[in-house]
Amino acid sequence: MFGIGMPELLIILVIILIIFGAGKLPEIGGAIGKGIKNFKKSFQDTDEVENTEDHRKINDDKK
Repeated sequence: MFGIGMPELLIILVIILIIFGAGKLPEIGGAIGKGIKNFKKSFQDTDEVENTEDHRKINDDKK
């Protein structure tokens, strides 16, 4: 994908472990997970919002 293999991933993980420490890693992982979840949810909610706005425009035009 990006040319990142197992050795490169291990080096990145070791650097992250050194910078943040073992105690902060679960918090960081949880924050990243919530961010991804909200990002995916925002794409699904966008379609619903656009559809309701279009529906309102159509109803306003009929009046």
